[in-house]
Amino acid sequence: MSIDLHHINQQLAGKSAGEIIQWALGTGKRVFASTSFSPNSAVMLNLVKKYAPEIPVIWIDSGYNVPDAYQVAEKLMQQLQLDMRIYNPQASSERRNALMGGIPHPDDKPDLFQEFVRQVKLEPFARAVAEIQGEIWLAGIRRDETEFRQGLDIVTKDPRGLLRVAPIFNWTQDDVTNYMSQHQLPTCKHYFDPTKLDEKSECGLHTGG
Repeated sequence: MSIDLHHINQQLAGKSAGEIIQWALGTGKRVFASTSFSPNSAVMLNLVKKYAPEIPVIWIDSGYNVPDAYQVAEKLMQQLQLDMRIYNPQASSERRNALMGGIPHPDDKPDLFQEFVRQVKLEPFARAVAEIQGEIWLAGIRRDETEFRQGLDIVTKDPRGLLRVAPIFNWTQDDVTNYMSQHQLPTCKHYFDPTKLDEKSECGLHTGG
């Protein structure tokens, strides 16, 4: 079934995050959310708790994060009681480090780095989506986060064919900070994603399939 993304995005422009989530639920498709438990992740998780508490929430735990991030993730899971679906890479981080000589750098070993991203992020995500038979993906991405995301919109089709819906796409960092403060949501001070060079890089989930 073809969909008119331009028309949908015109309809949703100016809508609240809650209204966008409700639109996704109203499609009758299988909706799921994802989280990375990065510093601002609590915003989307809290919105899911409020508007779509029954949907599955995928967390791809790379096994490379830091204690602070894992502790806050556990706190949020206990606090919000969502339907968490936690997926890990098929090989442990220690095993991968031994075989790859640590985390490969994309400039030095681009092919090995792509294989690293596939193992750590793309394969577990594909496995998760297949198991829950997901069709519409609620993602916490925002326009102002990366150059790549500036070319997206509230609703886009990703390379896998998923309909990706971003309820807070047009939020600013101030909007996020104020929401976190208003709802007293915990955040980690330290976070590490081994598939990203810096906070302006993509981890591969939104660019690859």
